[in-house]
Amino acid sequence: MFQRVGAQAFKKDLTNIIKLCEALENPQLQFKSVHIAGTNGKGSTAHMLSSILQEAGYKVGLYTSPHYKDFRERIKLNGQLISKKRVVDFVANHRALFEALKPSFFEITVALAFQYFADKKVDVAFIETGLGGRLDSTNILQPILSIITNISLDHQQFLGDTLLEIAGEKAGIIKEETPVIISEYQEEVAEVFKETAEAKNTVAWFADAKYRIVPKQSSIQFSSYDIHTDKGLLFEQLELGLTGNYQAKNLAGVLRAIEWLGISDFNITVKDIETGLRQITRNTNMLGRWQVINTEPLTICESAHNPGGLSLLKQQLDQQSFGKLHFVFGMVNDKHPDKIIAYLPKEATYYFAKANIPRGMEAEKLATIMNENGLVGNAYKSVKKALSAARKKANANDLILIGGSIFIVAEVL
Repeated sequence: MFQRVGAQAFKKDLTNIIKLCEALENPQLQFKSVHIAGTNGKGSTAHMLSSILQEAGYKVGLYTSPHYKDFRERIKLNGQLISKKRVVDFVANHRALFEALKPSFFEITVALAFQYFADKKVDVAFIETGLGGRLDSTNILQPILSIITNISLDHQQFLGDTLLEIAGEKAGIIKEETPVIISEYQEEVAEVFKETAEAKNTVAWFADAKYRIVPKQSSIQFSSYDIHTDKGLLFEQLELGLTGNYQAKNLAGVLRAIEWLGISDFNITVKDIETGLRQITRNTNMLGRWQVINTEPLTICESAHNPGGLSLLKQQLDQQSFGKLHFVFGMVNDKHPDKIIAYLPKEATYYFAKANIPRGMEAEKLATIMNENGLVGNAYKSVKKALSAARKKANANDLILIGGSIFIVAEVL
């Protein structure tokens, strides 16, 4: 399982997932899908779209990864987790097939999601890639639309050391004659998407060329935005039930996708958009994105873990008012601390911990590297002990932030 052990579980090959789904009679071809890739923002984008389509009255499948508390978070129908019985029965019924093919944890999970959505006859499913795009197990879909959120340095050992190489992997989800929406125009990689789309006889739409998103207000759990097009103000103070500066980047892609879905085959009203975005956490049970778990002191879980996400997190912190910042922080051992140090807040007390997975980076090693680079803090024997120490030291008007790795957040949740 890649989330636990890392590189040895990663397969750059679609052979197994193709065989697995062929044995299941290709469930991925039995429902409409929207395929979403990108370094940051793909989970938020998938949840926003799912919430809006739910408000419009559709039966909506949602596949995301990794999970935080419960494996079943990965596979949802109208925001509800797949049942335990369904998971158990799928494994039991296809055990012989799994033993013969020896698929990975991720391949089995993708096949389960596709089978579930086909059986439930969803109107549309929003499917997030796991890692990359071109050779991701989800890339056997034939979607009606593809979305690529943004490109940042992450998983370089699998996807390449440059933004261009990573963009090439993400562009691998672009399908023949299937339009692709690029949420954020990034000059250094834009040509990759244009050229790939052209080669696939389709078009790449850059969402932020059409929608200009202006952040207006932000509270602990809500944010609002004015949405402009070349024709003027489209939405005034459109409310989103999430906070985080990065959501402005995701919103452009979401609105462009909704516009296209509305033209193609779905009946979506302005009210569906407004209610769907406002009620996103209630509709989809979304976790881990600027999630408030306590108010005194304010305690927030945030899954940003690469340069792109952490630089936006830093901007977000600059806009918050609090006393001192206490950061419960951990990383996985295949990430390089020196690559993200510049994006981390300097004026914070750090509480370094290792998530309880084999892939976690030892807290002492992380503390040594960070302390040498001016990020002050101690190592703790567990995430629980690190959080407990932060709570003891924090005053009521301080901020405790939990992050650095999705798995640190997962353990706290």
